[in-house]
Amino acid sequence: MISVSTTPTRRSLCNGLSRRDFLRIGALTPVGLSLAHFLSLEKAFASVSGSRAKSVILVYLGGGLSHHDSFDPKPEAVEEIRGKYGTIPTSVKGLRVTELLPKMAAHMDKVTLVRSGTHENDHHETATNWVMSGRFGSAFGDHPAMGAVVAHETGFSGLVPPYVAVPKNPSFTWELGRSAWLGGRYESFKCGNPNDAGFRVRDLSQQAGVSAQSLERRKTLLQAVDSMASQIKGNDQIATYDEFGQKAADMVLSPQAQSAFDVAKEDAKLRDEYGRTEFGQSCLMARRLVESGVKFVTVNYGGWDHHKKIFTNLDKKLPEFDQGLAALIRDMHDRGTLKETLVVAMGEFGRTPKVNKDAGRDHWGRAGSLIFAGAGVGAGQVIGATDKNGAFVTDRPVRPADVCWTVYEALGIDPAKLLLMPDGRPTHILAEGSTIKELYA
Repeated sequence: MISVSTTPTRRSLCNGLSRRDFLRIGALTPVGLSLAHFLSLEKAFASVSGSRAKSVILVYLGGGLSHHDSFDPKPEAVEEIRGKYGTIPTSVKGLRVTELLPKMAAHMDKVTLVRSGTHENDHHETATNWVMSGRFGSAFGDHPAMGAVVAHETGFSGLVPPYVAVPKNPSFTWELGRSAWLGGRYESFKCGNPNDAGFRVRDLSQQAGVSAQSLERRKTLLQAVDSMASQIKGNDQIATYDEFGQKAADMVLSPQAQSAFDVAKEDAKLRDEYGRTEFGQSCLMARRLVESGVKFVTVNYGGWDHHKKIFTNLDKKLPEFDQGLAALIRDMHDRGTLKETLVVAMGEFGRTPKVNKDAGRDHWGRAGSLIFAGAGVGAGQVIGATDKNGAFVTDRPVRPADVCWTVYEALGIDPAKLLLMPDGRPTHILAEGSTIKELYA
């Protein structure tokens, strides 16, 4: 996949592309090692400059977190709207959140709360693709997710992948948050659940009985195969695969890569602070990964689609979320790494204002809450507002493209940059949107 500037340059074809460029467009057909296929990323054409952040952690709350029962409570509303929970004060004067978020309440002075996320879609798959890519499309993941675009634009840094999903991409009927037309080279590396007993990352752990010497022999064999493939003239895709097949072998043997994914190296008390849950340990893994050079980490924490018995479910879900996210914010703040990492927490939409007949809340794209922290984001702020029932945004609407625009700009990526699709058509990374400037007030 290549990108083009909006400034015309001399090329050999009438559409501005050379034959060599044309052959480089599109996904690489999977051959050989799955890890090598994943690692088939092109080198970045230029270094990223002017960035606020070195990396991004996206905490994705698939299913749709109820804003009424978390960060935008309506205690003065009637019971069928305000729900079961009371509210508590936070470290920000005048700001209250639900009583099930006491740990986050203590750290709200380190984050910015956006209470005005909004769009017009109430379907999981379509809305997920929209908020993760910033572009509206079908439910089939028409547009590449932010992490895939970041991988395309930044390439590798050292021996860790640029885009990692912990434990995997968000999913409903199928996985979302993928690379779409950018191709498999820019797909996320799926880490797995770091809270599993004896957790080991697939493809980075040596198989039982396989010595380092044996792996080196396999690496030499891979080099021989690569040398043969490189003799096929004019096949740029195979040449690119050769390069990143070598990167795959290096990654398997790399102590740096193995250490980045080894959450067991963390102090037991710190692991307890994050919570011995999939979400808690995923947040800790995310912190380790960005410190090791990963550019974009998606922490996928789904299960928020509570059409029935929402309060029974939130009694368990909210404390886990509260513990893991608060520990991540506190830990990165104290380590100084929050200054160079943008942390975003969001789902695909909020939930309906009224509790339904099954004691649940349904899909609601018109309003939702988001958390931003780090990388120059102001601390202790609240941006936007909803009406007295939490149904509609009344101040500073923030749309999916605005969120994605802000993420790209933080990393020094031009959101309006033109990329070429596999059929040769140019398309902007984002077709609309603007930076949420109030974040940096």
